[in-house]
Parts: sequence; C-alpha cells; structure tokens
Amino acid sequence: MDLGLRGKQAIVCASSKGLGRGCATALAEAGVSLVLNGRDETVLRATAQDIRARFDVEVQEVAGDVSDRAIQDALLAACPEPDILVNNNGGPPRRDFRELDREAILKGVTQNLVTPFELIQRVVDGMAERGFGRIVNITSLSVYVPIEGLDLSSAARAGLTSFLAGIARGVAERNVTINNLLPGKLDTDRIRSAFKAGAGTEEENKARIAADIPAKRLGTPEEFGQICAFLCSVQAGYMTGQNIRVDGGLYPSAF
Repeated sequence: MDLGLRGKQAIVCASSKGLGRGCATALAEAGVSLVLNGRDETVLRATAQDIRARFDVEVQEVAGDVSDRAIQDALLAACPEPDILVNNNGGPPRRDFRELDREAILKGVTQNLVTPFELIQRVVDGMAERGFGRIVNITSLSVYVPIEGLDLSSAARAGLTSFLAGIARGVAERNVTINNLLPGKLDTDRIRSAFKAGAGTEEENKARIAADIPAKRLGTPEEFGQICAFLCSVQAGYMTGQNIRVDGGLYPSAF
C-alpha cells in the first residue's frame, strides 16, 4: 500500500534502537525524510547510516536526551516544519513505589508526560496551518494493565493519554491526528533484560514470557513500526484520539 507519505518529514524521538527505530525504518520505507534521536551518538550514527543505505531519504541525527530543552530545540532546528512527530522516550526503571522520592517522580513524569507534550505544543499549530499532521505517541500496555514496579511509568503515560484526549479532537478538523501506540511484550532491549534475569537460560525465559501471549511469541520492532507508519498515512486521517494495543492479544478485552 502506498501510504501517501513520500516527501514528508518526520521527527522520531528515541529512534536509535528498539521501537523508535522500527518506526523510523517503516517511515523511511514509505519515503519520509527523518530526524533521528538517541542518547548514544555511536548507536544513533549507525542507525542513520543503515537507514540511508536502505532507503533513498534524507536522515539527520540529533544526539541527546529528548527531555533536554536544548535537544528539543535542535530537533526543531533540523526539521522546523515536521509533518510527523513520533514521541518516544525511555521509562523509569522498575522500582518499588516505596523507594520513589520526589526527584525520581518528577523525572519520570518529565520523561513520559511533559516531554511529549512540550514537543506537541511546538509542532501542532504548524501542522494545522499546513493542513496535515500525524502525531503518534508510544506509551505502554501498562496504561491499561498495571505492571508491578512500573507504577511511575504507568501513571505518567496514562496522564499523557488523558491530557491529549481532548487536544486530539480539537485539531482533527485540520487533518491533524494524535494517536497512541501501546506496546505489550515486544522483543526490545528492555524485555531482553528479563530474559537474562530469569532462573533459566535466555531462550527458556523468552519462551516462558511468550507462553502467556495468545500469539505465543514476542512482537518485533519492525511490525510495530509498520503500524506506526499506517497511523501516519493519508489513509488514517479519520482515526484520532485512539489507543492502539500492539500486544499479540495479551490484553483480554472484547472492547
């Protein structure tokens, strides 16, 4: 399917690896020019080089923490008029809620609520003026299903979801959509650390985790990215304010 995105420009946050890279790759395949971001400059450069080599699109790199206002400024300097914004950021580490102090709480909320909202504030009016905009926020299945030890991450992402629900509907008539992708158990560095932490081998622990998923496997960043690219497409213009679970059927709900 031609997504109608050739020649568009996208900022993809935290895109040097994992789900962000999956989204960036799928957008590049659709002909979108990219501004990539990641904390590790070496990993970011390698990702950019790989995408340039595979697809005939421009790829710029902005290394650093996307929660840093200077890095946000650099992203917008590299792409002043983005057609697409993919918000993504690392979440707080697993921690018992009793161990959270105010500094840790504020950092988690900044990472997973304030940062994406700040970027949306800076790009949404320009998108509306130009008559096209696609904003996709990578949140988490934990918005629906509490995960022990990730309470701060869940709270911040749920807060972002509620924050944007009305905003999405306020810009829909200008062909600007805001949707959220909620990954379940996908094969990323974060879940691979669980393979290593278990009592068995990495393969045994991976199989144990996959056994709880109706699809009986982990999702991949590549297929996650293709869903993101569709949400950014011209065909998805009538779809906004939605939470799309990408979890292999893990969340047991008919609605």
